[in-house]
Amino acid sequence: MIQKVMKSALCISALIAAPAMAQDAVGTLPEANSGDSAWLLTASALVLMMTLPGLALFYGGLVRAKNFLSVLVQCGAVAALASVIWIIMGYSLAFSANGNGFLGSSENFMFNGLLGSIREGQTTGALAFALFQMTFAIITPALIIGAWVERARFGWVVAFSGLWSLLVYVPVTRWVWGNGFLAEQGVIDFAGGIVVHTTAGVSALIVALMLGKRIGFPKTLMLPHSPALTVAGAGLLWVGWFGFNGGSALAANDAAASAIINTHIGASAAALVWLLIERIKVGKATAVGFATGAVAGLATITPAAGVIGPVGAMILGILAAIICFWFVGIVKGKLKIDDSLDVFAVHGVGGILGSVLLAVFASKALGGAGYAEGTDMASQLWVQLKAVTLVAVYSAVATLIIGYVVSKLIPMRVSEDQERDGLDLSSHGERAWDLD
Repeated sequence: MIQKVMKSALCISALIAAPAMAQDAVGTLPEANSGDSAWLLTASALVLMMTLPGLALFYGGLVRAKNFLSVLVQCGAVAALASVIWIIMGYSLAFSANGNGFLGSSENFMFNGLLGSIREGQTTGALAFALFQMTFAIITPALIIGAWVERARFGWVVAFSGLWSLLVYVPVTRWVWGNGFLAEQGVIDFAGGIVVHTTAGVSALIVALMLGKRIGFPKTLMLPHSPALTVAGAGLLWVGWFGFNGGSALAANDAAASAIINTHIGASAAALVWLLIERIKVGKATAVGFATGAVAGLATITPAAGVIGPVGAMILGILAAIICFWFVGIVKGKLKIDDSLDVFAVHGVGGILGSVLLAVFASKALGGAGYAEGTDMASQLWVQLKAVTLVAVYSAVATLIIGYVVSKLIPMRVSEDQERDGLDLSSHGERAWDLD
């Protein structure tokens, strides 16, 4: 009797297993690597922390006390709006499999079709990848906030940021990271020197020119109200940047570890050199200088983090401090452009510098990963220069058009009285979307 039961059980087991065996023979859906996916989800949280609260505190500490809350609200509103745009259509237009070298298709609107799928050549789920990329779409327009603080109208900020995200960030992301025409030409941008820092930095310069100077600039001394908050924000940015650059390896492996090490040493070298420059130039090192130098190093190392070695990272960090410090003086001192929180001089110049020089430090002789087959230092340098120039020009022209069009509906600046009183006070006395 027992033998009959066992035979019956074996037969039933064989019948149950047969469909599974047939499925294995035909082929099952690929499964995402859980370790790689876990790292990408963690990196997404780190990058979101860079905007909320990292960038908000970094920028908020640099403005005068009467404008602190307005900076926090702008960072939050831009982050929320960029998230909605990315989920509805931004991701699809940037990364969908269909489309062309300039713009994707509508197949992944509202993240349609991402659940349970894996992008070609990756080990993480497409949904985790879309989430990670969303955090980049959040921080990029938020970086531009530093150019218009203390004088831009909130309604204009929100409208401009939404259109900019859709018309500048999304197309450039497609060109570089979405297998677009610049990717086909062999451009390298590991984590956003072109896509993030060049677009935001150049656009910030254009916005600063369009808005004009703050009342009293450059004669009135506009000291940051809380260097302590700025240093705390910079610390959050520094930690978050491990996810920004390390996560861009899209796997929990040595490539991620190398990118994080390069990120850290680049920021460390830049912060120390910035302090040294301040000591020589103005007689003392400052807390704000330390924070600014670190961020300059982080922005500069970003495009190169995954293709260079520690030697190249350290040299880039040193160059970031020297060149970005110099550009701060040029933009505000000589050109008298009120890019209030030095978005162009730090992020724009840093991103461009790293995007170009990675062609040099990627050399195996300097500890880098080397070049693609059929490519050498000279040809890679040419590709990087072309891509940076094209993206910079496109960002400038598109920003000029978007800013002008939005200003016809919503004035760019608050009134002189509101600016003198501070945006924190005026925002409580009028509707955020007031068009008067």
